Amino acid sequence: MRISGLASGMDIDEIVQEMMRAERKKVDVVEQNKQTLEWKQEAYQTVNRLVANFILESKKAFGLTQTTVFGGLVSGGVKNLDWVKSAYVTNQVAEARAMAGAVEGNYELEVLQLASNWAVASKEPISVGNKGNLAEQFGLEGEIDFTIVTNRGEVRITKSDLSSVHISDVVNEINQADIGVKAIYDQTMDRFFLQTTQSGSGQTVKIVEEGISFMVGVDSALKLGCEEGVVYSGKDALFNWGAAEGITQENNTFILNGVQITLKETGMTRISVATNVDEVVKKVTDFVDAYNELVDKLNLLVGEKRYPDFKPLTDEQKEEMTEKQIEKWESKAKSGLLKSDRLLEKMLQTMRMGMYQEVEGVEGSFPQLTQLGITTEGYVAGSRGGKLVVDTAKLTEAVLTDVDGVLELFFKTADSHLALKSEDQLSAEEIKAKRAQSGLITRLYDNLIVEMKGVITQAGTGEDSNLYRSVSSLMLLDFVTTHGSISMIDKNIGQLEDRIDTINYYLVRKEARYWQQFTAMEKAINQMNQQSAWLMEQFGGGF
Repeated sequence: MRISGLASGMDIDEIVQEMMRAERKKVDVVEQNKQTLEWKQEAYQTVNRLVANFILESKKAFGLTQTTVFGGLVSGGVKNLDWVKSAYVTNQVAEARAMAGAVEGNYELEVLQLASNWAVASKEPISVGNKGNLAEQFGLEGEIDFTIVTNRGEVRITKSDLSSVHISDVVNEINQADIGVKAIYDQTMDRFFLQTTQSGSGQTVKIVEEGISFMVGVDSALKLGCEEGVVYSGKDALFNWGAAEGITQENNTFILNGVQITLKETGMTRISVATNVDEVVKKVTDFVDAYNELVDKLNLLVGEKRYPDFKPLTDEQKEEMTEKQIEKWESKAKSGLLKSDRLLEKMLQTMRMGMYQEVEGVEGSFPQLTQLGITTEGYVAGSRGGKLVVDTAKLTEAVLTDVDGVLELFFKTADSHLALKSEDQLSAEEIKAKRAQSGLITRLYDNLIVEMKGVITQAGTGEDSNLYRSVSSLMLLDFVTTHGSISMIDKNIGQLEDRIDTINYYLVRKEARYWQQFTAMEKAINQMNQQSAWLMEQFGGGF
């Protein structure tokens, strides 16, 4: 039981609070260290979020949708980019879209025949009575028994009690067989339609009927005009491409010599393929702008001023401050948490070195970035450097000279035995060879993924696990399997939390001991007061 200062006249509550306030500074220091670590963890996670978004957004801007499970570029995927070359068609005979791998030049296209599906339909309305069932609708008696055989499979349909079967039952059974044919009954037109789902001569249909005449024959109920056992098929597109005559395609849309062509009608046209110089230059300069923006943000973090006198505020300190004062204070306290950070310094160094080093094994004209007119910025006071500067005129000249060489410099992939393996399976020498053989942007993505993994090991994923998996589906594999999804900072925070619990337990006991001591003092003073009163009473009674 606690006894306040009734006997001593002292404010025991205030005295104990003051004594404990000094003791609690021990836990305040640890809690401040914990808060600093949590802020640092958030800062690391912000960095990784910036890098992940840079990778994803730049890939999207380039149209690089195909990547390996490790986040690397797919060999040959660059050839399908649709912003490098442009295709122009002289009339409405066809539409064309040039891929990056298209060969520049003028091509004559003569379309002799369009690809088409095989299709039949009722020649006239088919119902002779009520449409509620097949028996009444077509005046049929007996059993329906027919088989549709296609290049993709077959379906046999038998119906004996025609009074309980609707024509929609037959339509659904054909369609659900998924054999490459589509059946439709239009009730308004009262006609039946049957066609292949794809075009081309390879799409074949044969109907064999063993029951009453329902599908085939001159007097068939559906009046399709099909003959028993005859193999029907769609038609291929037929065209001449320059000197190459009699070319066939199953579809009207296809890729020929890197040009995606869609045939619209028969006739003659000319297709011209040329480099889309302005668009290529814009894509490169936009990428450089995004790269420089990332470098600026990272440089800001590693060079940000640290204010060591601004510690995280305690709850008691916050109670004495306004929201605005707290905000200003914490802005200073958070400043410079990643100043000269080894992980960020390493990331920046890797980015710079990767962009400047030569690409080995290029077949084009440009093994180095400077040959495109892209160099590093000159010295600027207060700048940490690392940004790129584009000489647009020289870049344009390079694109005009050898656009394929420009793409190769940026997007070349390493040999397949290196590119298609996880880097965990590669030796240090193999990783070095992979980087040397990779194009500058391919190399940059690979390097950034490695650095992101280092940051994840240090600070965890926060709420961004799905974002990181979008960059590389195996990004978190090592973090989960080796580290149990617990970062180094998480471990340190856990240790501080244990320390806080230990100190708090000590403080509870310490406060209890203070109160025990003051209570004993109060009891002693009270006892003395009682004895003094008794003595006074005794002395007073003697007169």
